[in-house]
Amino acid sequence: MKILMFGWEFPPHITGGLGTACFGLTNGLAANEVNIRFVVPKAYGDEDETNVRIVNASDVEVNYNDLIFKDYWNRVSYVEVGSNLVPYVSPEEYYDIVNKEEKRTEQEGEKTFTTRYDFSGSYGKDLHEEIMRYAIVASEIAKKEPHDLIHAHDWLTYPSGIAAAEASGKPLVIHIHATEFDRSGRDNINHLVYDIEKRGFEAADRIIAVSQLTKNILINDYGIREDKIDVVHNAVIPKAKEITEAEKAFPEKIVTFLGRVTFQKGPEYFVEAAYKILQRDKNVRFVMAGSGDMLRKIIRRAAALRIADRFHFTGFLKSPDVDTMFALSDVYVMPSVSEPFGISPLEAMRSNVPVVISKQSGVSEILKHALKVDFWDVDALSNAIYGLLHYDALSIMFRKYGKTEVDNLKWEKAAMHVKEVYKKVLNSKTNH
Repeated sequence: MKILMFGWEFPPHITGGLGTACFGLTNGLAANEVNIRFVVPKAYGDEDETNVRIVNASDVEVNYNDLIFKDYWNRVSYVEVGSNLVPYVSPEEYYDIVNKEEKRTEQEGEKTFTTRYDFSGSYGKDLHEEIMRYAIVASEIAKKEPHDLIHAHDWLTYPSGIAAAEASGKPLVIHIHATEFDRSGRDNINHLVYDIEKRGFEAADRIIAVSQLTKNILINDYGIREDKIDVVHNAVIPKAKEITEAEKAFPEKIVTFLGRVTFQKGPEYFVEAAYKILQRDKNVRFVMAGSGDMLRKIIRRAAALRIADRFHFTGFLKSPDVDTMFALSDVYVMPSVSEPFGISPLEAMRSNVPVVISKQSGVSEILKHALKVDFWDVDALSNAIYGLLHYDALSIMFRKYGKTEVDNLKWEKAAMHVKEVYKKVLNSKTNH
């Protein structure tokens, strides 16, 4: 079985959970004897191709006189994208899209349809243009790369998946890791992004959602048929070596928040819970590891509560530093307002760190050995954290059984379910 898969990033060049999930899934699929060609806008040459072949869209030449390409480009309209968040990226990399539809000229057309486009592969101000160029290149790739089925990850690649399917006539599977409702909240959704998502869902032969929570959003907010969606929960990649507790330079215990400092992740609830805990125990330090549009607001709030001396703001951490942070942590907290899945609690538990997570997260559907609270219930959140800090028996139990639990959440098992989705789609096409 040959799969042509479209993503936006691949380790080691990632900004968050999407690239990590793609890496884990492709490894799991390889273990299930699935051949993957993984396309990214920009490859750097140091990607791990042990179990997957990376296709660099920036190396692909297209015929800019091809009427198919010109027709596709002329259907692309540019509007300003005001969405707060792109899935799994730091919000410093927000983007502004200029409305160019009315300004398109023949000169711009010649510039657009060059024989090769060097993608940035980032999430900058020309993101929408890159997404549409990526779709044009995707159709060329689909005509050349042998494949049985196309698999596209998140809204950034849905136009590419659709274009590739149109070019090759092969079925399309859409994998949804986060929706616009998760990223921006119900009162602030970007309708351009929503429309791209909805077109992708409607064009797909099958949809994979990372949780039942996400599936319900697709049904209720996008009008997608329930029988078109399969839920496949994410997993966690085992560490090559065990992570042991690190030596601290201070005696206090550490409570860690690791993720984008944005509305979706609930950082304000973490700060308020920290304040309540510090009223009971001053010997605790809190770490907010990550960056985002709410970071300054959170720093100001910590200062207003007079707990800034107990807070550490690290900025975005790369993989080795994440491991070090977990090794230093006594409790990990994910108080997300809306979390389609949430891989970071699995990574913490894998590192022997007990976790507190919101009930409004997809990962709460599968975890038994995690304390779960409503994100808005600051009292319950602070009590859960305080309990893990001060009751050794409770902490030891969650460390021990939590580690065992996540060790059994393997990408090979998740990939087995994904392969069954592939078979279902291919059999359906054959029968028709």
